[in-house]
Amino acid sequence: MYMQPYHLKNLIRICALGALLACGQTWALTTDKDQPIEIEADSAELDDKEGVTIYEGNVVVTQGSIRMTGNKMTVHYTGDNELDTVVLNGHPATYRQLPDKSEVYDEAEALQMEFYQAKNLIVLINKARVKQKDVQFTGDRIEYDTVQSKIKARGSITQPIESSTEAGAEAPEQGRVKIIITPPKKKE
Repeated sequence: MYMQPYHLKNLIRICALGALLACGQTWALTTDKDQPIEIEADSAELDDKEGVTIYEGNVVVTQGSIRMTGNKMTVHYTGDNELDTVVLNGHPATYRQLPDKSEVYDEAEALQMEFYQAKNLIVLINKARVKQKDVQFTGDRIEYDTVQSKIKARGSITQPIESSTEAGAEAPEQGRVKIIITPPKKKE
C-alpha cells in the first residue's frame, strides 16, 4: 500500500510520540510500548514547516496503561522528523502509568509537563506532584530522569503552591518541597 508523504510523516510522528511515552522505564509496563497510541482532542493542527503539532481541548493520550490528559499538548520535532519535546498544559495536566509487578498506578500532575526525548527527562512545573506507590513528592518543579530513575524536586520562592486536587493533601510551604513516605502496612 502506497502512503502519501503527508500521512507517512504523521505516522512517523505518532510512533515517535509513542517512543516518548514508553521511555519511562521504571514507570512503565513493559508491554505499554507495544500498544497502539490513541490521541483525542477537540482540535489538532500540524505544521510540517515548523515541525510542530498542537492538540487542543480536552486532550487525552492513551497507550497501554499510560494515560495523559491536559488542555493543550504541543509536540515539537527535529528537522529529521524525530521527536524532540512534548509540552502538556492543563489545570492540572495529568500522567498515570502502571509499573510492572504493581497494582498501584504511578501518578503525576502539574500545570505544565515537559517531556524531553533526547534527555530522557520529564519536568513537572507549577503545582507539581509525583506519587509512586508509598512515596509522594510535591513542589513547584520536579524533574524525573527516566533512565537513571532519579527525581529532583524544588520549591518555589516567588509563587505560592495551592493545595493538590487530591483530598486531604496539603501543599508544601512556599519555597519548600514536601515528601511523604507512607510506612508499609503491617501483616497480621
